[in-house]
Amino acid sequence: MSFDPHTPNLARMYDYILGGKDNLAVDREAVDQMVAFMPEIVSLSKANHSFVQRAARFLAAAGLRQFLVLGTGLPTQGNVHEVVREASPDAKVVYADPDPVVATHARALLEEAGRVAFAEVDLLRPAELLAMPEVRQLIDLTEPVGVMVGSVLHFVDDDDNPQAVIKILRDAVAPGSYLVLAHGVHSLGNEEAEENVRDVFRGSSTGGAKGRTREEIRAMFGEFELVEPGLVPVSEWRPDEEPLIGETPPPGYLLVGVGRKPSA
Repeated sequence: MSFDPHTPNLARMYDYILGGKDNLAVDREAVDQMVAFMPEIVSLSKANHSFVQRAARFLAAAGLRQFLVLGTGLPTQGNVHEVVREASPDAKVVYADPDPVVATHARALLEEAGRVAFAEVDLLRPAELLAMPEVRQLIDLTEPVGVMVGSVLHFVDDDDNPQAVIKILRDAVAPGSYLVLAHGVHSLGNEEAEENVRDVFRGSSTGGAKGRTREEIRAMFGEFELVEPGLVPVSEWRPDEEPLIGETPPPGYLLVGVGRKPSA
């Protein structure tokens, strides 16, 4: 993957939605098109970012001290290493993403962070990921690790077998490890709007989006035991506070969960 200023880039699009400045006109135009078809895209994206932060705090409170964060997107306020270090100042975090745009920004941001690294590698090559020097130097796979897979697998086609990719990661980590996962659903029945949004993604750096059923998403956790409240819409996973009166939560396009690997 190389830098292309003429093609909407998923990481930059997400940055724009979250109010960042590391995006181009082509990214803003793509997001604006999606919002015209499906306004809830904005609230879903913000809810996803909030979920990642809540899940990171949960893992740190559970005693985890090392984290592997996949499909990171552009660095923004409240990164995983910042969140977990509120509970564990000595936590080690490795971010991994194949996007050179993300890599450039992440390395600049993490230069002074200490015990944090970035690996430029494709999630679809999990064995290569686990063998990366950045991972081997910071992550001890014989001890529990938090594997955090953000909203990325719905951009992986069935032909690339995301189930097998996640299984390799599940098998590689020690008992007591956790898997954090967010994944888009197949459909909520708003077919015209959903197809229009997929068309925008097809013209972006992702090449398309592939929602999956609840059963398919649950299967990605394998033998990992889901912690309460299970696999739920993104805004329902241990919210920090009750929604404001009259506030409408984002629809269930994004299911999220946190699973723990049981003892052998």
